Parts: sequence; structure tokens; C-alpha cells
Amino acid sequence: MPHLVIQYTPQLDAETNMAQLCQTLSNTMLATQHPDGKPVFPIGATRVLAFPAAHAVIADGSGDYAFVYLNFRIAKGRTPEMIEHVGQTLLAATQAHFASLFAKRPIGITLQIDEGHEVFNAVHNNLHSLFNTP
Repeated sequence: MPHLVIQYTPQLDAETNMAQLCQTLSNTMLATQHPDGKPVFPIGATRVLAFPAAHAVIADGSGDYAFVYLNFRIAKGRTPEMIEHVGQTLLAATQAHFASLFAKRPIGITLQIDEGHEVFNAVHNNLHSLFNTP
């Protein structure tokens, strides 16, 4: 972890580049540092995934409304101040991505950060070794 999952209404695929948003948010996560300069999130564990909703009703369903829901799951161990900083940084990057679209159409954007208390957590991963340099 960290895993950022984005769910969005499918009409946004024709109106914005969701792959670019994923890359921007990944870059934002990886650029975040502790005060001592160490990264907050490990490269090999960072994931950003986006999925258009197959079915959706936004508000009363009567308009061409759009919605983006970002759920960011992180492991325990970060201070509340760091979580707030990360949240504000991710929100700012998301707002910047959608700024021109936001000015043209009704759209809701929600970012939620969940700190994991895993009941079960299994990881099978060979990505970390790609980024661990001696």
C-alpha cells in the first residue's frame, strides 16, 4: 500500500484523460516526503487504478452529471498531519486536472483516505526489488 482507486462516471472518458490523471496522482504520491526528506510512500507499493462505473445515478439522475470518487488506502504509521498534507496535495492535483471541465459541467469530486487496519493482508510482490538501490 498505498493504493488509490478512482471510480468515475463513464462520460468522463470522452472529456478528460484519466490515464494522465492516474500518472499525475502517482507522481504526487511519490513526490511526497517526510520533513527529513525520506519518501512517504514506497515506489514498489504505489498503485493508482481508475475504473468507469458501468452503471451510475448521480443526484436525482435527471441531468448529465459526472462524479469522481477517489479512495486512497494507506497503511498505518503516518501522522495525522502527514495524512492531511497528502490529502490536500492529492485533492489539489485532482482539482487542477478537472479545472477546465469543472467550469463547463456539473461534476462532483470526492477524495477519501482510509488508514488500514487489516484483518487479513497478504502481499505477493516482486516490484520492490526493482526500486531498491544499494
